[in-house]
Amino acid sequence: MSRITYLLLILVSLFPFSTLVAQDLMDLLKDDKPKTEYAYATFKTTRLVLGQSVENPAKGTLQFLIEHNFGRVNQGAYEFFGLDQSTIRIGIEYGINDWLSVSAGRSSYEKTVDGAIKAKILKQSTGARRMPLSVSFYSDMTCNSLKWANPDRKNYFTSRLAFTSQLLIARKFSNALSFQLSPTYVHKNLVAKRTDPNDVFALGAGGRVKITQRTSINAEYFYLFNGNKNNSIQNALSAGVDIETGGHVFQFRITNAQPMFDRAFITETKGKWSKGDIYIGFTINRVFTILQPKIDQKN
Repeated sequence: MSRITYLLLILVSLFPFSTLVAQDLMDLLKDDKPKTEYAYATFKTTRLVLGQSVENPAKGTLQFLIEHNFGRVNQGAYEFFGLDQSTIRIGIEYGINDWLSVSAGRSSYEKTVDGAIKAKILKQSTGARRMPLSVSFYSDMTCNSLKWANPDRKNYFTSRLAFTSQLLIARKFSNALSFQLSPTYVHKNLVAKRTDPNDVFALGAGGRVKITQRTSINAEYFYLFNGNKNNSIQNALSAGVDIETGGHVFQFRITNAQPMFDRAFITETKGKWSKGDIYIGFTINRVFTILQPKIDQKN
């Protein structure tokens, strides 16, 4: 057999090995490419204290919320320091997909019904795609269902409606520290006085400090740019503790705001911290899985 034939046989026998080596090299090159890593759990729940956070319910999960604020602490022993009185809100939130959720609720404050959507615009990430912030858009509509104060005059259903829009901008600085800004716009179709503005602008700021794996301390403050000409309306200041226990998150708080939905606690807070107008409250957040997540199985 000629030398050329021997050479051809050697090359043919080595061809599968060289193909495997080339494939391994390609796999290594793919593994070396930077991956995008997204920040998760910037906050424990969809609310910082009373205000919205950038968090959404996970896809296919339903969150059931029971929110409760007692009366003012400075009412004294006769009212059991506010425990004899209460304001409640019951709500649900559902994650349609990874970036969109819807919610609805009903509050005893002015017998108000609310509905909202929240959409993620940007997600904080590192690696191949770097994004320093998480950004979400939140839009809410409320309907006051109280009986008309003056039923003899012509009243319009649209007078019951109010709308809130927020841009939620957050950053998770570390596993223990997160911060958020919430530029806010509130429109009320009907206001109590001629001097009250229909359009109110506010800025919320808040943060979270994680103290254990399942516990964090939160605080938030909403500053009103207008809507407070007679100084009867106060800026809402709240602080609380989040405790996670399996499928529940318990949120305990102190605040100068009686109502617990966005339009009201941002633009209608009357309590003064300096006078002891403090409300103690809590939220129980229970998560139910409606749609099981799909698991990719590779053969």
